[in-house]
Amino acid sequence: MERHRVQEMMLLMASNIRKIANTISDDDVAKFLKEILKAKRVYVIGAGRSGLVAKAFAMRLMHLGMQAYVIGETITPALSTGDLLVIFSGSGKTKTIADIAETAKEIGAHICLITSNPDSRIGRISDCNVIIEHQRDAVTDDAAEFEIRQMMGEHKSFAPLGTLFETVSMIFADAVISRLMEITKTDESSLKNRHTNIE
Repeated sequence: MERHRVQEMMLLMASNIRKIANTISDDDVAKFLKEILKAKRVYVIGAGRSGLVAKAFAMRLMHLGMQAYVIGETITPALSTGDLLVIFSGSGKTKTIADIAETAKEIGAHICLITSNPDSRIGRISDCNVIIEHQRDAVTDDAAEFEIRQMMGEHKSFAPLGTLFETVSMIFADAVISRLMEITKTDESSLKNRHTNIE
């Protein structure tokens, strides 16, 4: 097995992140920002590491002064028409997430999907798709991709579990917050005032 310095792996990942950033559509991003700004409330969801990215995004939206909730938390209120569901899913087909997306659509919420696969079960019902990282390892059952990657370790590329999707999604989500700060003319001190003070 080859040996690499951790710093070299970081630089390789950074290089790939730059390439992926340059492929993201300005129109898709503009539509995503518009959906967030017009939403009554923003709900987020993702499985595994994508779920952690979703939670971090919800926290930053809250810091920005928006009503943001994580699907599955005990204090999350009922979804309704006028709300937005933001989904982080590389495959766009993870069964549990797709089931929730379809329920949200039936209720009347808008859906935005951050994904590598817009031509997917979730992508086809979404009001906006932001496409991140086109190159992914093939898996036998795409609908169960999360379970396969997390539990069976089917991965080939240099990034852990075969994808940079979650890392790029995290950077994308933070960049979206920075842009929303510009649009809403919110300074960093306002965000700090909403940061938890009971840690």
